[in-house]
Amino acid sequence: MSTGTVPPSTGSIQLDAIKQSAEAKEPKKLSGFPLYSRFALAGAVCCSVTHGAFTPVDVVKTRIQLDPTKYKGMISGFRQVVASEGVGAVWTGFGPTAAGYFLQGAFKFGGYEFFKQQFINGLGYETASQNRTAVYLASSATAEFFADIALCPLEATRIRLVSEPTFASGLLTGFGKILKNEGVAAFYSGFGPILFKQVPYTMSKFVVYEKVVEAVFRTVDKDAVSPGTNTAINLGSGLVAGFAAAIVSQPADTMLSKINKTKALPGEGTVTRLIKIGKELGLRGSYGGIGARLFMVGGLTAGQFAIYGDLKKALGAVGGVEIAK
Repeated sequence: MSTGTVPPSTGSIQLDAIKQSAEAKEPKKLSGFPLYSRFALAGAVCCSVTHGAFTPVDVVKTRIQLDPTKYKGMISGFRQVVASEGVGAVWTGFGPTAAGYFLQGAFKFGGYEFFKQQFINGLGYETASQNRTAVYLASSATAEFFADIALCPLEATRIRLVSEPTFASGLLTGFGKILKNEGVAAFYSGFGPILFKQVPYTMSKFVVYEKVVEAVFRTVDKDAVSPGTNTAINLGSGLVAGFAAAIVSQPADTMLSKINKTKALPGEGTVTRLIKIGKELGLRGSYGGIGARLFMVGGLTAGQFAIYGDLKKALGAVGGVEIAK
């Protein structure tokens, strides 16, 4: 004799069949590790793919920041790098970029969804919904802190490879050389600047994205949009979010490139170095390469949210709580 629970019947064979068919099509809601691991995987893939694809732009942007007198702009800078070092030079740092942002994307997107849920649980749904901007800011900042711990060593390696083309042949040799010659601390010499850059960047990115999407769905029925339209909404919202994030985080991005290019002087701390670099750059110098970065960050952020949204659906990552009104 079966001890299983018998599904309630409507009393009609036809209605029962329709009900069972609808329930079969309804995606099963997940929670806990099965849910957040899917968020993390979708975030890892979207960040790795987009940052990897934009490696040539990132190479030129970094060169402009490090030597603005030689590299005047994105197009001319691209031509200069190719002419003097070959086409392969614009792909310098692809390995650490793809690997670093795979890790960072997992912590960033997976962490954002996780911490958002924790804040909602702690505040209660209504309070969280009424203060959703604060929830978005706190969730993204917390997630980014942990994401940067994972990213920093690979970002330091990438910048060294780009700023010194003869330093090493790739990710493994460059990583190993820094570790051997300078120690673990060298990987985190830029941790302060990377937090200063990435935390405001991520806060801007998620808040602006959430707000743009919220504004769109005030005029469009979310349940009626097609998958293609939904992807387009994610692309457009991500583009606006990327522009905002690039402008907010540009000065710290320039400092990060500078601080990872050279070794610290004996007894020189990170804060001292940041103050010195900031004085040397000034406001105008801090925004060196902003054109290239707007193009890069706008494009990759748009791509990230589009890929992330589609991958979440493909992976069945259903169950996250939405607090947008």
